Amino acid sequence: MTALILSQVTKRFDRTAALTDVTLSVAPGERVALLGHNGAGKSTLMKIVLGLIPADGGRIDVLGVAPGSPAARANVAYLPENAAFHPSLTGEEQIGLFLRLRGEPAGKAGELLDRVGLGDAARRRIGTYSKGMRQRVGLAQALIGRPRLLVLDEPTSGLDPVSRREFYGILDRLAADGAAILLSSHALTEVEARTDRIVILSNGVVVADDTLAGLRRRAALPTRIQISARPGAADAVARELTAGRRNGVMVDLVCAADKKLAHLGSIAAMSDMIEDVDVIPPSLEDIYDHYSRRTLS
Repeated sequence: MTALILSQVTKRFDRTAALTDVTLSVAPGERVALLGHNGAGKSTLMKIVLGLIPADGGRIDVLGVAPGSPAARANVAYLPENAAFHPSLTGEEQIGLFLRLRGEPAGKAGELLDRVGLGDAARRRIGTYSKGMRQRVGLAQALIGRPRLLVLDEPTSGLDPVSRREFYGILDRLAADGAAILLSSHALTEVEARTDRIVILSNGVVVADDTLAGLRRRAALPTRIQISARPGAADAVARELTAGRRNGVMVDLVCAADKKLAHLGSIAAMSDMIEDVDVIPPSLEDIYDHYSRRTLS
Protein backbone atom coordinates (compact mmCIF):
# COMPACT_ATOMS: atom_id res chain seq x y z
CA MET A 1 0.00 0.00 0.00
CA THR A 2 1.30 3.46 -0.90
CA ALA A 3 1.83 5.40 2.32
CA LEU A 4 0.72 8.80 1.01
CA ILE A 5 -1.35 9.72 -2.04
CA LEU A 6 -2.38 13.23 -3.06
CA SER A 7 -4.44 13.50 -6.23
CA GLN A 8 -5.39 16.89 -7.73
CA VAL A 9 -5.40 18.56 -4.32
CA THR A 10 -6.40 22.21 -4.28
CA LYS A 11 -6.43 24.80 -1.51
CA ARG A 12 -7.32 28.50 -1.55
CA PHE A 13 -7.05 31.20 1.07
CA ASP A 14 -9.56 33.89 0.08
CA ARG A 15 -8.56 34.74 -3.49
CA THR A 16 -5.08 33.24 -3.28
CA ALA A 17 -4.47 29.74 -4.67
CA ALA A 18 -2.08 28.00 -2.27
CA LEU A 19 -2.21 24.61 -4.05
CA THR A 20 -3.50 23.83 -7.53
CA ASP A 21 -4.12 20.24 -8.67
CA VAL A 22 -1.21 18.86 -6.65
CA THR A 23 -0.58 15.18 -7.29
CA LEU A 24 2.20 13.19 -5.62
CA SER A 25 2.78 9.98 -3.70
CA VAL A 26 5.25 8.48 -1.22
CA ALA A 27 5.77 4.72 -1.03
CA PRO A 28 6.91 2.74 2.03
CA GLY A 29 10.68 3.00 2.34
CA GLU A 30 10.86 6.02 0.04
CA ARG A 31 12.46 9.34 0.96
CA VAL A 32 10.86 12.19 -0.98
CA ALA A 33 12.16 15.77 -0.83
CA LEU A 34 9.63 18.59 -1.21
CA LEU A 35 11.34 21.70 -2.54
CA GLY A 36 10.04 25.17 -3.23
CA HIS A 37 10.54 28.85 -2.51
CA ASN A 38 8.96 30.48 0.54
CA GLY A 39 5.25 30.67 -0.19
CA ALA A 40 5.33 27.85 -2.75
CA GLY A 41 2.80 25.83 -0.75
CA LYS A 42 5.00 23.33 1.08
CA SER A 43 3.72 24.10 4.58
CA THR A 44 0.11 24.17 3.38
CA LEU A 45 0.56 20.75 1.78
CA MET A 46 2.07 19.31 4.96
CA LYS A 47 -0.74 20.72 7.11
CA ILE A 48 -3.28 19.05 4.82
CA VAL A 49 -1.44 15.72 5.03
CA LEU A 50 -1.42 16.00 8.83
CA GLY A 51 -5.14 16.82 8.92
CA LEU A 52 -4.55 20.24 10.47
CA ILE A 53 -6.42 22.04 7.69
CA PRO A 54 -8.83 20.67 5.06
CA ALA A 55 -8.23 20.70 1.33
CA ASP A 56 -10.79 22.40 -0.90
CA GLY A 57 -10.71 19.61 -3.44
CA GLY A 58 -8.92 16.46 -4.53
CA ARG A 59 -8.10 13.19 -2.82
CA ILE A 60 -5.77 12.67 0.16
CA ASP A 61 -5.03 9.14 1.34
CA VAL A 62 -2.76 8.71 4.39
CA LEU A 63 -1.91 5.06 5.01
CA GLY A 64 -5.28 4.07 3.58
CA VAL A 65 -7.33 6.42 5.77
CA ALA A 66 -8.33 10.08 5.92
CA PRO A 67 -5.72 12.62 7.06
CA GLY A 68 -6.09 13.57 10.72
CA SER A 69 -8.18 10.48 11.54
CA PRO A 70 -7.24 8.50 14.68
CA ALA A 71 -5.70 5.75 12.53
CA ALA A 72 -3.61 8.28 10.62
CA ARG A 73 -2.46 10.12 13.75
CA ALA A 74 -1.36 6.84 15.32
CA ASN A 75 1.04 6.13 12.45
CA VAL A 76 2.18 9.58 11.28
CA ALA A 77 4.99 11.60 12.88
CA TYR A 78 5.68 15.30 12.36
CA LEU A 79 8.76 17.41 13.02
CA PRO A 80 8.39 21.19 12.50
CA GLU A 81 11.24 23.50 11.60
CA ASN A 82 11.34 25.11 15.05
CA ALA A 83 10.51 22.48 17.64
CA ALA A 84 9.52 24.07 20.97
CA PHE A 85 9.50 22.34 24.36
CA HIS A 86 9.12 23.35 28.00
CA PRO A 87 12.49 24.81 29.03
CA SER A 88 12.18 23.60 32.63
CA LEU A 89 11.81 19.94 31.69
CA THR A 90 14.77 17.69 31.02
CA GLY A 91 15.00 15.92 27.69
CA GLU A 92 14.13 12.67 29.46
CA GLU A 93 11.07 14.20 31.15
CA GLN A 94 9.81 15.78 27.93
CA ILE A 95 10.08 12.57 25.89
CA GLY A 96 8.62 10.62 28.81
CA LEU A 97 5.59 12.90 28.70
CA PHE A 98 5.13 12.33 24.98
CA LEU A 99 5.46 8.59 25.50
CA ARG A 100 2.73 8.59 28.12
CA LEU A 101 0.49 10.62 25.81
CA ARG A 102 0.96 7.91 23.20
CA GLY A 103 0.17 5.18 25.75
CA GLU A 104 3.75 3.91 25.98
CA PRO A 105 6.06 3.54 29.00
CA ALA A 106 7.98 6.68 29.92
CA GLY A 107 11.00 4.45 30.51
CA LYS A 108 11.62 4.31 26.77
CA ALA A 109 12.75 7.95 26.79
CA GLY A 110 16.40 7.12 27.37
CA GLU A 111 16.50 4.74 24.40
CA LEU A 112 14.94 7.33 22.09
CA LEU A 113 17.31 10.07 23.22
CA ASP A 114 20.26 7.72 22.70
CA ARG A 115 19.10 7.13 19.11
CA VAL A 116 19.31 10.86 18.35
CA GLY A 117 22.59 11.41 20.16
CA LEU A 118 21.23 13.06 23.32
CA GLY A 119 21.86 10.27 25.79
CA ASP A 120 24.49 12.27 27.69
CA ALA A 121 22.20 15.33 27.93
CA ALA A 122 19.01 13.43 28.79
CA ARG A 123 18.86 14.80 32.35
CA ARG A 124 19.73 18.37 31.49
CA ARG A 125 16.97 20.97 31.27
CA ILE A 126 15.88 21.74 27.72
CA GLY A 127 16.35 25.45 28.45
CA THR A 128 20.11 24.78 28.37
CA TYR A 129 19.97 23.02 24.98
CA SER A 130 21.17 24.56 21.74
CA LYS A 131 18.76 24.85 18.80
CA GLY A 132 20.30 21.75 17.27
CA MET A 133 19.79 19.79 20.47
CA ARG A 134 16.15 20.90 20.65
CA GLN A 135 15.72 19.70 17.08
CA ARG A 136 17.04 16.30 18.17
CA VAL A 137 14.44 16.23 20.95
CA GLY A 138 11.84 16.84 18.25
CA LEU A 139 13.21 13.95 16.23
CA ALA A 140 13.13 11.67 19.28
CA GLN A 141 9.48 12.64 19.78
CA ALA A 142 8.77 11.89 16.11
CA LEU A 143 10.22 8.39 16.47
CA ILE A 144 7.73 7.33 19.16
CA GLY A 145 5.63 4.38 18.12
CA ARG A 146 7.57 3.39 14.98
CA PRO A 147 5.71 5.74 12.61
CA ARG A 148 4.96 4.53 9.10
CA LEU A 149 4.96 8.04 7.62
CA LEU A 150 7.22 10.90 8.72
CA VAL A 151 6.49 14.48 7.68
CA LEU A 152 9.54 16.65 8.30
CA ASP A 153 9.63 20.42 7.77
CA GLU A 154 13.22 21.72 7.49
CA PRO A 155 14.33 18.96 9.89
CA THR A 156 18.06 19.79 9.90
CA SER A 157 17.59 23.47 10.74
CA GLY A 158 20.15 24.39 13.39
CA LEU A 159 22.16 21.17 13.11
CA ASP A 160 25.92 21.22 12.51
CA PRO A 161 27.36 19.15 9.62
CA VAL A 162 28.13 16.11 11.78
CA SER A 163 24.66 16.18 13.33
CA ARG A 164 23.10 16.49 9.88
CA ARG A 165 24.95 13.40 8.71
CA GLU A 166 23.81 11.50 11.79
CA PHE A 167 20.24 12.71 11.27
CA TYR A 168 20.13 11.43 7.71
CA GLY A 169 21.64 8.17 8.91
CA ILE A 170 18.62 7.77 11.20
CA LEU A 171 16.29 8.51 8.27
CA ASP A 172 18.12 5.95 6.15
CA ARG A 173 17.53 3.29 8.79
CA LEU A 174 13.86 4.25 9.16
CA ALA A 175 13.38 4.04 5.39
CA ALA A 176 15.15 0.67 5.32
CA ASP A 177 12.59 -0.52 7.89
CA GLY A 178 9.76 0.57 5.59
CA ALA A 179 8.89 4.07 6.83
CA ALA A 180 7.80 6.59 4.18
CA ILE A 181 9.45 10.00 4.53
CA LEU A 182 8.33 13.37 3.15
CA LEU A 183 10.67 16.21 4.01
CA SER A 184 11.00 19.81 2.95
CA SER A 185 14.37 21.50 2.96
CA HIS A 186 16.27 24.48 1.59
CA ALA A 187 19.57 22.61 2.07
CA LEU A 188 19.72 21.36 -1.50
CA THR A 189 23.19 19.82 -1.27
CA GLU A 190 22.23 17.38 1.48
CA VAL A 191 18.86 16.59 -0.11
CA GLU A 192 20.62 15.80 -3.38
CA ALA A 193 22.58 12.99 -1.75
CA ARG A 194 20.07 11.57 0.72
CA THR A 195 16.65 11.32 -0.94
CA ASP A 196 15.14 8.99 -3.53
CA ARG A 197 12.83 11.39 -5.34
CA ILE A 198 12.43 15.14 -5.62
CA VAL A 199 9.17 17.10 -5.93
CA ILE A 200 9.43 20.80 -6.79
CA LEU A 201 6.54 23.13 -5.96
CA SER A 202 6.27 26.58 -7.51
CA ASN A 203 3.34 28.88 -6.73
CA GLY A 204 1.30 25.93 -5.51
CA VAL A 205 1.89 23.80 -8.62
CA VAL A 206 4.05 20.66 -8.93
CA VAL A 207 6.52 21.56 -11.68
CA ALA A 208 8.79 18.50 -11.33
CA ASP A 209 8.54 15.06 -9.74
CA ASP A 210 11.27 12.52 -10.47
CA THR A 211 14.57 11.09 -9.35
CA LEU A 212 17.58 13.39 -9.55
CA ALA A 213 18.81 11.48 -12.61
CA GLY A 214 15.40 11.82 -14.24
CA LEU A 215 15.24 15.56 -13.54
CA ARG A 216 18.70 15.99 -15.06
CA ARG A 217 17.68 14.17 -18.23
CA ARG A 218 14.51 16.21 -18.62
CA ALA A 219 16.20 19.54 -17.85
CA ALA A 220 18.97 18.80 -20.39
CA LEU A 221 21.28 21.29 -18.69
CA PRO A 222 24.93 21.39 -19.79
CA THR A 223 27.58 19.22 -18.17
CA ARG A 224 30.93 20.65 -17.13
CA ILE A 225 34.16 18.72 -17.71
CA GLN A 226 37.31 19.88 -15.91
CA ILE A 227 40.59 18.63 -17.35
CA SER A 228 43.87 18.87 -15.48
CA ALA A 229 46.59 19.02 -18.14
CA ARG A 230 50.19 18.01 -17.70
CA PRO A 231 52.67 20.90 -17.35
CA GLY A 232 53.00 22.81 -20.61
CA ALA A 233 50.13 20.94 -22.32
CA ALA A 234 47.14 23.05 -21.29
CA ASP A 235 47.16 25.26 -24.41
CA ALA A 236 47.26 22.27 -26.73
CA VAL A 237 44.47 20.51 -24.83
CA ALA A 238 42.27 23.61 -24.82
CA ARG A 239 42.89 24.16 -28.53
CA GLU A 240 42.09 20.56 -29.44
CA LEU A 241 38.85 20.58 -27.41
CA THR A 242 37.89 24.18 -28.22
CA ALA A 243 37.67 24.77 -24.49
CA GLY A 244 38.61 27.51 -22.02
CA ARG A 245 41.66 27.82 -19.73
CA ARG A 246 41.69 28.32 -15.98
CA ASN A 247 44.52 28.57 -13.43
CA GLY A 248 47.31 27.68 -15.80
CA VAL A 249 46.90 23.88 -16.05
CA MET A 250 43.10 23.58 -15.91
CA VAL A 251 40.93 23.32 -19.00
CA ASP A 252 37.17 23.88 -18.73
CA LEU A 253 34.74 22.34 -21.19
CA VAL A 254 30.96 22.86 -21.10
CA CYS A 255 28.87 20.57 -23.29
CA ALA A 256 25.36 19.24 -23.78
CA ALA A 257 24.64 16.06 -21.82
CA ASP A 258 24.30 13.98 -25.01
CA LYS A 259 27.75 15.11 -26.19
CA LYS A 260 29.53 14.10 -22.99
CA LEU A 261 30.67 10.65 -24.12
CA ALA A 262 32.03 11.97 -27.41
CA HIS A 263 34.09 14.60 -25.57
CA LEU A 264 35.35 12.02 -23.09
CA GLY A 265 36.48 9.90 -26.04
CA SER A 266 38.45 12.86 -27.39
CA ILE A 267 39.97 13.46 -23.97
CA ALA A 268 40.97 9.81 -23.64
CA ALA A 269 42.78 10.05 -26.99
CA MET A 270 45.00 12.77 -25.45
CA SER A 271 45.82 10.80 -22.30
CA ASP A 272 49.55 11.54 -22.64
CA MET A 273 48.79 15.25 -22.11
CA ILE A 274 46.25 14.86 -19.30
CA GLU A 275 46.66 14.09 -15.60
CA ASP A 276 43.03 13.97 -14.45
CA VAL A 277 39.42 14.56 -15.50
CA ASP A 278 36.35 15.52 -13.45
CA VAL A 279 32.84 15.33 -14.87
CA ILE A 280 30.49 17.70 -13.03
CA PRO A 281 26.80 17.18 -13.80
CA PRO A 282 24.19 19.88 -13.10
CA SER A 283 23.62 20.21 -9.35
CA LEU A 284 20.22 20.06 -7.71
CA GLU A 285 20.50 23.82 -7.23
CA ASP A 286 20.89 24.23 -11.02
CA ILE A 287 17.93 21.93 -11.63
CA TYR A 288 15.75 23.67 -9.05
CA ASP A 289 16.56 27.04 -10.60
CA HIS A 290 15.75 25.68 -14.07
CA TYR A 291 12.29 24.38 -13.19
CA SER A 292 11.40 27.38 -11.05
CA ARG A 293 12.39 29.86 -13.76
CA ARG A 294 10.54 27.87 -16.42
CA THR A 295 7.35 28.13 -14.37
CA LEU A 296 7.69 31.86 -13.86
CA SER A 297 8.42 32.60 -17.52
